[in-house]
Order: sequence, then C-alpha cells, then structure tokens
Amino acid sequence: MIWKLINFSALLLGAHTSPTPSSPSTANTEEGPCRIDNNGRSADCLGRQLNSVPWRQFPTTLEDVDLSYNKLQAVRADDFLRLPQLRVLHLGYNNISHIDNDAFKNNMLLEHLDIFNNSLQEIPARALTPLLNLKQLYMSNNLYKHATLADSFSKFVKLQVLSMGGPLVMGLKKADFQPLKNISLQGFAIKCSSNLSYYEPGSLEVIHTKQMGFDMAIDQQPNALLHMLRDLANKTFSVIQFRNLFEFKYYMGKEDIFQGLKDITASQLIFHRGKFNENLLRMALMNLQVKPVKELRLQYIDFARSPTFVDSGASSSITDLELDRLDLWYISNPDVLRFDWRFTWLNKIKTLSFQYVYFNSVPCDAWVEMKGVEFLDVSNNRLENEVIFNQLCDYKGTTPNLHTFNTSTNELTSLKDLSLLTKEFKQLQVLDFSNNKLGSAENSRDCVWQQNITRLIAHHNQFVSEALRCLPTTVNYLDLSYCNLDQLDMVYFEKATDLKELLLSGNKIKFIPSKWESPSLQSLALDGNSFGLISKASFQDMPHLSQLKAGNNPYHCTCELHAFVQDTVSQGKVNLTDWPSSYRCYHPEAFLNTFISKYFPGQVACDIRLVIIISVGTTAAVILILMLICYIFDLPWYTKATYQIIRAKYRAHKEKAAGEIGNFTYHAFISYSHSDADWVRDQLLPCLERNRNPYRLCIHERDFMPGKWIIDNIIENIESSRKVIFVLSKHFVNSEWCNYELYFAQQRAMGKTFSDVILVVKEPIDPSSLPSKYCKLKKMMSTKTYLEWPQQVNQQPFFWEQLRSVLGRPTMPRERAHSVKSRTPSADSVSVIGLPKEDGEPEAPKPNVDQEAELKNKIVNGNNDEPSNQRQIPMAAFMCSHLQDAMTTLIGVFHSYSGKEGDKYKLNKGELKALLKEELSDFLAASKDPMVVEKIMNDLDENQDGEVDFQEFVVLVAALTVACNEFFIGFEKSCQEGKEGHPTSKD
Repeated sequence: MIWKLINFSALLLGAHTSPTPSSPSTANTEEGPCRIDNNGRSADCLGRQLNSVPWRQFPTTLEDVDLSYNKLQAVRADDFLRLPQLRVLHLGYNNISHIDNDAFKNNMLLEHLDIFNNSLQEIPARALTPLLNLKQLYMSNNLYKHATLADSFSKFVKLQVLSMGGPLVMGLKKADFQPLKNISLQGFAIKCSSNLSYYEPGSLEVIHTKQMGFDMAIDQQPNALLHMLRDLANKTFSVIQFRNLFEFKYYMGKEDIFQGLKDITASQLIFHRGKFNENLLRMALMNLQVKPVKELRLQYIDFARSPTFVDSGASSSITDLELDRLDLWYISNPDVLRFDWRFTWLNKIKTLSFQYVYFNSVPCDAWVEMKGVEFLDVSNNRLENEVIFNQLCDYKGTTPNLHTFNTSTNELTSLKDLSLLTKEFKQLQVLDFSNNKLGSAENSRDCVWQQNITRLIAHHNQFVSEALRCLPTTVNYLDLSYCNLDQLDMVYFEKATDLKELLLSGNKIKFIPSKWESPSLQSLALDGNSFGLISKASFQDMPHLSQLKAGNNPYHCTCELHAFVQDTVSQGKVNLTDWPSSYRCYHPEAFLNTFISKYFPGQVACDIRLVIIISVGTTAAVILILMLICYIFDLPWYTKATYQIIRAKYRAHKEKAAGEIGNFTYHAFISYSHSDADWVRDQLLPCLERNRNPYRLCIHERDFMPGKWIIDNIIENIESSRKVIFVLSKHFVNSEWCNYELYFAQQRAMGKTFSDVILVVKEPIDPSSLPSKYCKLKKMMSTKTYLEWPQQVNQQPFFWEQLRSVLGRPTMPRERAHSVKSRTPSADSVSVIGLPKEDGEPEAPKPNVDQEAELKNKIVNGNNDEPSNQRQIPMAAFMCSHLQDAMTTLIGVFHSYSGKEGDKYKLNKGELKALLKEELSDFLAASKDPMVVEKIMNDLDENQDGEVDFQEFVVLVAALTVACNEFFIGFEKSCQEGKEGHPTSKD
C-alpha cells in the first residue's frame, strides 16, 4: 500500500513514466532497434541509446510509442509524420532541447504526451497547438525560466492532467495560468526552483483540479505558503501534496503559515520530504483540528525537536484532531511520537500507522490515549519485546476500539509477552505478527489470548511444533506459511474447532497426520512442503474441505496417490487450486519430474486380485518356457556334467581329508579327440617336451591314473595343470569326453577370464556350426585370439614360437619335482628339436651347449638394458647351423620390440623406430633424411594398417641383407682392382 501511494504521488508530479504494455503477439523485432508489438500498434524503444527517432522502422498503424531513456536531442517534423493513429507518446528522460513547430501536425489524435525531464528552454506551445485531443501532458523538469502558458492552451478543453515547471522557474505570476481558467483538471502539479524568489498572489486562483501537487521549497519565502493556500481557499481537493516544503532549514518563525488550511477542503494531505520541527508540525495539526482532512501522511520527513517550544499546559495540546488515517512513514527521528507528551493528538484517529520510524519505546500514556484507534500498524520498526510490551505499564482498558493490530517485520521473539499485551484489547480480532522471530519452545508457554481473535497472520517465523499450542484457538483464519515447521501438533488443531482457512505453505512438513480432525476447515494450503504421500484417507475427517493447495511437494507416485487424484479431480468435491502444473513425481526415479496428471499406473498395478492372477499365469508360463529351453539347448547334458563334477569334487574332498593332497603338476593339460592323437604324439608333444627346459604335459593316454574314475582323472588333471590346451577339430566337437573336458575347464574359469585356456585350431571350424551347448566355446572363438595350425611347412616354426609364448616359461615348484620326474619321459627321449620335416617327424640335432646358452641369453634379454621379464619372448628352437642361428636371432629381435604398446605380434611406428635406433644405429646415422623412419614404415606397411608384422619386417631385413651383400661384393672387386693397379711392396 505504501509504495502504491508513493508512486501515485510521483505520477502526480510528472516524474513517472509507465513502460509501454507488451502484447504476446509480435509483428517485428529484428528490423530495427525498437520492438513492435500488439499487431503493429505499439513500439517499445525504451532505453536503446537512440540519438534520433527511428521513424523508418515505424509502421503507420502505431498508436503507442515509448522513446523514454534515450539520447534524443530534438524532435523533427518527419519523426512522427507517418503516424496519424498515434495516441500515446513517451519522450521523457532524454536530452531534448528543441521540438520543431510541425513535429505533431499529423498527430491530432494524440492524447498522452510525456516530455518530462528534458532540456527544453521554453514551453513548445506552437508544436503542441494541433493536439486538441490532448488529455495528459507531462512537461515538468525542463529548463524553463518561467511557467507562463500560451493562449493556445485554452483550446485544450479535454486536458485532464498537467505537470509543468522546472528547477529554473524562480516564481509564479498571476498571468501564468490564465489559459486554464475554463478547464477542469483531474491533476495539476507545478515545480519551481528550490529557492523560490517570488509568488504573486492569485497565481493559482484560476486552477480547477482535484489533485494538486507543489514541488517547491519556501525556505527563503515562507510567507508564500500563506498566499498559495489563500488562492486555494473554498475549493475541494481529493489530494494536496507538498514536496520539499522546507528543503534546507527548519522553520523557526512564529507566524502560523498553515492557517490557510482551515479554508480548504481536502480528503488527503501529504507532506513528502522536507524538514519539519516540532513547532511546524504543531501549526499544521492545530489548523487541521478546525477543518480536518480525512487522511494525513508525513513520509520521508527530517524531524527535529524545537528547543524554543514552551509547554503552556493542557491548552497547548492537540485534543480535537479527528482523522480517518494518520501515516508516519520513514521519519528520521523517533521523537515524532513524543512531540506532544500528553499524546492527546492520537485520541480521535481511527487508523494509525507508524512505519520505519524505529522508535525505541512506547510510553504507557500513548496506549491510554489511543481510545479511538481501530487499526494500529507498527510494522517495519525493529521492535523488540521489551519495547512494545513494558511490564510496568497497566494495559487494562487501553485501546478499547482496536480490532486490527499489525506488528509484522520486527524483532519480536516471545509469544507469551505478545499475548500479555493484547489480552486487554477487548475488541481485537485481527493480529499480524508475521516476519518476526517467534515460535521457540522456550518463549511459547503460558499464553493467554483475547478470545475475540479470529484472524491470525504468523507467516515467516521460526515455529517448532510445540509452540503451536501457544496460539489462540478461537481463530478461523491462520497463516503459518514459511515458519520452518517440520510436523504438526494435533493437540492444537483439536482445540481450534472454528478454523476454516489454514495456510501451511513453504514449511518442511514431512507427513500428513493420519487422524487430522478439523470439522470446520474449508481451505487448506500445504504446497511447498516435504511430504511425498497423500491419499483419500488423509482428509477424510475434514468434511467441509472444499479447496486444497498441495503442489510442489516431492510426491511418491503410487497407486494411493493416483486414486486420490482421480477421486478428487473427477468428483470435484475438493478443488485443487494449483492443479496440475505444480504436481510432479519425485519418486521413483523413472518418473522424476513427470506431471502427476500424466501418471497412469494402470488397473493391473493397483488391483491386487489382478496381480495374483497374472503372477500365477506368468509363473506357469515361465516354467513351461524353461522346460522348452532345457529341451532345445540340451540342458540335461549340462545337468549330468554338473552332477559328475559335484561327485568328483566330493570324492576329492574325501581324499584330501584322508591326506591325499595334490598340487600343481603340469604346465598344460591337452584335450584332443582320439582321431587327432597321432598329431598330438608326433607333432605337439615332441616340440614342447623335448627341449632343454621341457614343458610337462598331461594327456589321457599316458598320464591318467589307472583304476580311477575317468571323470575324476579329467577334473584332477585339469585342476593340477596351469593351462588347458584344446586341440579343436571336427572330431573334437563330436567327442563326448572332449565335451566334458571343455565344460570342466569352463567351470574352472567361472567368474574369471579365460587366459588359462589355449585354443589350437588344427583344422578350420565355423563357430556358427557348433552345437548350442558350446556357447562358451563360441564366445571364446569370437573374443579370444586362438592359434591356427598352418599347413605350410615354412610357417610351422612360428606356430611353435607362438604356442610357447602363450604357455610361458617352463618352470615348476620345487615341492613337485619328484612327482614330475616320475611322469616325465626318460632323458634320452628329450632333446632340442629343429624344424619339422615334411613327413611330420622332428629333427633333433645335438646343440652346442655354449652356443645355445649364449643364443638363449641374447633372445631372452635382447640388446638393451630393460629387465628380462619385460623383454622376454618365447624361445625358438635352438639350432646348430649358422643359418638356423641367424633365423632364431632374427625372430628374437623382432619379438623383443613388438607388443610393448599394442599388438604383441606387430611393430608400430614407435617400436620400429626403437628397433632401428638400437639394432641399426649406423644405418640411421648414415641417413640424413629426418623422415627416414616414416618412409620405411610406408614402404613396409603393405596392408596399410599402420603396423609392421613379422612378414613385412622380413622384407626390410632381406633388402638390407641384399644391399650389404652387394656392398661386400663391390668392395671386394674394388680391392682386387686396387691391388692389380697399385701393387704393394710385398708384391
């Protein structure tokens, strides 16, 4: 209310410009600096830093143009020439110093013109002459040196509001406003210099208006107020406002300059800003006793006590001031309440408002003298308990007519003290103590309230649930919004039987009590709390509830909530005032931020009978499907195999309990079909077992324990082996025992990777053709790199290198040495093998022990300083001839660099560069080309995969070898020719 009245006063003086109303429909927003709205009828150019009017952008249909807050310096004849429909024009807050005489010649429909706060040095009378339909003209706060209106203003018979003048107008003359003598205005405001120099009596006599505003300081000419009020005598006004009446000093004269108020009839008198002392305020109130106004307001006043005032007793007191409303807002000195120590001036005031006065005490006599006060507003004053409630005062019989008491926005903390203050207010009905610090348990006990209180406003406090019991129970309206409540005390609501409207918005209530009985409650606000469950049973004990506001809560979208919404919305018994935009799901996560209006759980989810029927049917269907799957995917076989492994585990457990404990025995268990036995015996075993460091392998023909169950042998030897090698072929797939061995190996690796399983594909197998029970094998063949037995003899040595690399170094724990020795072939059957012959039989030449050890060290440790465990590669078969040694060294060098970063069987660019730098440093030093490594990489990389495999690497070695051979041959020839042409002394 206060801000509305202040803005109205500013508007009366022409100091306020309304922004142009916007419309949702937009015609053009991109072609210029202004926004054209309302289907081409309004233009918003406010605050666009314009130096000139953008008339080219304006459509001819414009009716409303706002050019306020720009940098316009002049209004030209062409600026508004194309706008014949123009009715409202805002040009305030620019720097306009000139307006062409023809600027508005084509705007004869103009009704509202605002040129407030510009730099005009004279009133643009000729430019305004065509505007015969003008109703509102704001042209004050310009640089006029006089306020004389031209005769053309007498033609503005429709004029309703006029503000004029400026800081350079030093005074008013009688002839200034003569053209207005036959015009009845709604509002008139005049602004003059802060140092008013003269006022000619009769200057305002011709003004006929309902609202009169003065913005002038009479510090130098205080008697000018006598003449002004005399000119307004015998007239009736709705509002008279004086702004900055005394701007620089307090009035110290003895003459009563407000005596003219006795002859004026006004509904409201406003003193806005300025300096008031005790004597000046007393003069004004003394005259208002004779001819009172209905409302008196002093706002933003600099108040001071008068040291020269002499109290002459009761005769000097104001006793007959009768006002409907007295507002004291933003007073600088709280002593304004004490300017009359008898406080009799408050006797006949009905509505009394003290805001932003910050008084530090309320005398006991003040309460006694407020006999006629019906509405008391002491909000926004930082009042504390001991200020507003003095325990030494006797409040009995005080404020007998007070029905509304507003103590909001203060520093009150005690409900008990507030109840003791108001319990004597016999007519009190409305109590507002919002925006305080009330509600603690300690200061909310033993409250005694007036039984007439029916409306309680307590929002924005800090209530605990226990403090609710200290509230009056006679209320029918209770506002406890934003009070930090986390739960409700049902004891209070059981007593508050007359409660009809309850506001609990913005609290932290976590649940709605199940037995909330409130027989009279009609309207309930629970929005913005913390509860997530609500159902039809929540409000079943509120038979008269008709309006409910419960949005913006973290709702659990359940069947109960859905049933409540359907029952409430469909039947219309309770109106959800904020439905549906404020109702969203918070739980479960899948429905987060989903509108509850779009949440449909379905009849199945919310009907237990349907759930049982569907559950039984689904269970039966699942059982049938599982039986069908068992039949299709050969699950009986897996069941049988699982049974066998359980039995074997059980027997192993019994043996372990008897002391028969088995440990790691073999490097690998070999699973193969009987049809592939020849290849295993003739090729695989010799190449792995007949070495200087032989691998210990397990095959069923040789190593199974006689007399044991086959299944037990399989399981025991698989678990006693570090790795399992499967020799895959078409015969393997058709072998029943191979199936068992594969299955048990899978069970061993269950929950781990299959790094201990090595697949050797002896002949090509299509994974898609495997039976369904080989799903693990299919997965391994699709995701795990497997070894393929090459049919070309020259590729088979590399196959053995790969296999040995996967198996790792052939080491065994010491504690199993005896067991291994007993099962390893005799020494004369173990030897270092060479390349297999074409018929498959291996050669076993006797190696030179010293050469073999040196070659092994070279291959394993490489040629750099890296640890052997990082540089180690699978050892090739040790060979006796120089060519075989060279081949072994070549393979070792390649694999000592490959696989450091990517594929272990290929060299990337970095690995190739490291190899060339370490192994062929002289070659790189001789080359002056910085791109030599890139060029070699491009030449070798035939498949363009960005890496060099062993076959591509051999091309480089072959090329370098040929080049070296040609060099040596050429060098030898040149040496021979040199010897023939230049014989030495020995020749």
